[in-house]
Amino acid sequence: MFYHHALNFIMSLLSKHKYTLFGVLAILLWSSLTAFIRDLSELFSPIGGAALMYSVSAIFLILVMGVPRLSNYPKRYLVFGGSLFVIYEMCLALSLGFANSRQQALEMAIINYLWPALTILFSIIVNRTKVSVLVYPSILIAFLGVAWCIAGNSGLSVEVLTANISDNPVPYSMAFAAAFIWAVYCSVTVKLSEGKNAISIFFAATAIFLWISYGLSNEPSFEFNVYSSFTLLLAGVVIGGGYALWNQAIIGGNLVLLGTLSYFIPVLSTLFASIYLSLSLTNAFWQGVVLVTLGSLMCFIVTRKTKPAQ
Repeated sequence: MFYHHALNFIMSLLSKHKYTLFGVLAILLWSSLTAFIRDLSELFSPIGGAALMYSVSAIFLILVMGVPRLSNYPKRYLVFGGSLFVIYEMCLALSLGFANSRQQALEMAIINYLWPALTILFSIIVNRTKVSVLVYPSILIAFLGVAWCIAGNSGLSVEVLTANISDNPVPYSMAFAAAFIWAVYCSVTVKLSEGKNAISIFFAATAIFLWISYGLSNEPSFEFNVYSSFTLLLAGVVIGGGYALWNQAIIGGNLVLLGTLSYFIPVLSTLFASIYLSLSLTNAFWQGVVLVTLGSLMCFIVTRKTKPAQ
């Protein structure tokens, strides 16, 4: 009898908060992105692995959400929003794939996670929002966290930072570009989309441009085996599933709670990647991850109750 009542209570709770639960699951799935992209880049190639994963994700999203009709979406949203999305995803995926090592790939991921703080900064600029002065040191804390991750045990040494970035400048540049581009995407597409979500179209477009890039590259042909095929299928479904679940979560979920939880993705992503990729991270790296998370979260908290200037 007790188990019956307990089961009914749990089922009732899950039903009542199912949209919020969808959002939590989406956040957990997104936290695996860094690990999967890096693994696929090693199993196949940086560009080819990304092209394969986004293709699987696009197919999965179309199967789950239906075949999208271009006429249902605002043209400016498709062109401008789609361009930003494709460039962002390509910069992120290739920065992870072309990193010199798995450790460096995690540095790229942490750089990318500057986007929440940058989104708030761009929102302040675009909307002329009056904010607490605390927002600026909060953004600085996030940037210091990135510097701490890159410099490692050397502290905030400018020489070490410069040397590490100069050793492989293209992926670092792409990672920083990704953070800025996604911040712009988040700031402008809210109005351009008119409440529509063309995520399946954007994923398909990303896959197409990655295939074009792969065709123009000198990367080798693919060699499939059971492990690589399973990893590819799992990664594509997991990442596509995260977006599909989030699309449901925003319908009736607790967006304040989900928004707050999303700021902890850097920690979750680093934890998952360190386990999946068998990495032993230094205390300094974890401190940097915490600083990035703390800075972004502080930005969110101090700007929650601000309003645009009249």
